[in-house]
Parts: sequence; structure tokens; C-alpha cells
Amino acid sequence: MAIQKHRNKNFFERFANWATIATGSSAAFIAATAVIIIWIITGPVFKYSDTWQLVINTGTTIITFLMVFLIQKSQNKDSKAVHLKLNELLASHQGASNRMVNIEDLTETELDQLAKFYVKLAKLAGQDDDITCTHSIDAAEENHNEKITSLKTKKHYQNAVRNRSKTHK
Repeated sequence: MAIQKHRNKNFFERFANWATIATGSSAAFIAATAVIIIWIITGPVFKYSDTWQLVINTGTTIITFLMVFLIQKSQNKDSKAVHLKLNELLASHQGASNRMVNIEDLTETELDQLAKFYVKLAKLAGQDDDITCTHSIDAAEENHNEKITSLKTKKHYQNAVRNRSKTHK
């Protein structure tokens, strides 16, 4: 299966993964430091000319420009993986609100409002001795169905369904 996963990645994704690992290594830092030291040592040889300065400026600019895209690719992938893991936790936990899935699409103001709510909730949770258990994705569908079944008995849910059916007519 690992081989199949590797084949499904396009060239850029494989290269970005490799480059992210390689450039984040101690060896890459040492190599970059060595290049700078060599450049400094060669200054007197080239009489600190404009060309000598242009070499390091151009090289670092090009590398920085390309690295921005590689870092962003890696960041996007990591961010997506974290969101999926968090969505899994939300979906599998009986007490979690499914409305929290994909909240990354909210505005900054809306996220700030939620943050204030969770600060208050954290204070309340600090007073509670009950620690709930978590479930895997296998339990998520069952938990969701239980949530919906319980929710359907609530008046606010019934009103929302009624209002939604009126607006879609």
C-alpha cells in the first residue's frame, strides 16, 4: 500500500516533500553557512566587486523565492491534515458540536467570538471532574446518528426544519 501511495503523488508533491525534509535538515543549514563563509572569504579575491555582491544577492533571492512556494505547499498539506484530524475528533466525540467542522471558513470576527466562548467553557470545565472518553472514526457515524436522534426531539431543531422547508418552497 505504501508503494501505491507513492505512485499517486505527482512529481511536484514528491519533490516538495523531499525538498522540505532536505532543506529543514542540519546538513542544509551547514551547507548554507559554508556557502556564506566561502563567499565572504572570496571577497578580497574579487575585490568586493559588484559582481561578487550580485552573486550572493541573486542566489539567495532565487532560493528564497522558490522556497516560499515549497514551504507553502508543505504548510497547506500539513494544515489540511490537521483539519482532517480535528474533524475526525469532532465527528467521533459524542459531546462535540458538528458545527465546528470546517470553521476555518469563518471570518476573523466570527472566530474571535468562538474563542471567547471557549475561554468561558474552559473555565467551566475546570470546575468539572468528569472526563469523557473519545472514540475512533468507527464510532463517528453511530455518535452522529445518536446526536441527530436526540436533536430531532428538541423544539429548536423542529422549528429550524419547519422554517427551512418554508424558505425552500
